Amino acid sequence: MKSNSDSKLSCLSAPWLGWLRTVAITIMLLGLSINPGAAHAAPGESNAHVYLVRGVLNIFSLGMDEIAAKLQQQGIAATVHNHMLWASIADDAAAEYKSGRVKTIVLVGHSSGATVLPDIVARLDRQGVPVKLAIGLDSVFRTSLAGRVGRYVNFYVANGAGTRVEKARDFQGTLENVDVEKLPGVSHLTIDKNQFMQQKIIAAIDAAVFSDGGLKRAGREKKQQPARGGSPQASRTRPAASD
Repeated sequence: MKSNSDSKLSCLSAPWLGWLRTVAITIMLLGLSINPGAAHAAPGESNAHVYLVRGVLNIFSLGMDEIAAKLQQQGIAATVHNHMLWASIADDAAAEYKSGRVKTIVLVGHSSGATVLPDIVARLDRQGVPVKLAIGLDSVFRTSLAGRVGRYVNFYVANGAGTRVEKARDFQGTLENVDVEKLPGVSHLTIDKNQFMQQKIIAAIDAAVFSDGGLKRAGREKKQQPARGGSPQASRTRPAASD
């Protein structure tokens, strides 16, 4: 059976393909390096891993890199990937989950990266691996969602290229379609870079990652230093900051 991404790519028109070819040639002439795999990996203090998936040509979704950097500052492991490697993303996430290194899987995708999110969810479900949160940013093709996911949020620009996500019969979880066309400065090319959208995305990820309790507090306590003139014991007994 063809995946969502395979069937949709076959619908691309000749002018669209020509535009992509022109852009690709321009990139090569400029000597711009494109990393086809994961980027910005960092060990996290939590037991979660956030997989961020870029859109077409792997260069127009650099907001994914910004979000990853902000998550890493919070001690959350985050990696950025090429949407064409969606099957490998799913398999890597499944291996981490089954090894016990990761207990919470979060997916974020922009444009074509959002289009393949349902494929990643379905592939993980077939391997018995749950996705706690998935966030799509303006998928460029209509997609249907199957398998299990705790919460799936699809942000889309209704007056642009974005589309809604529909539930398949066997879908289990919560699906939210949120039209953001009225937000100032938000379009298909900027939705991943818009600071307000990034704040919403990171807040949703924090809620999913730290909802099991104690993880965020433990991370903060580990970074606390003894007060000047105080003793290490006094620092250890200081009440933890509230979330």
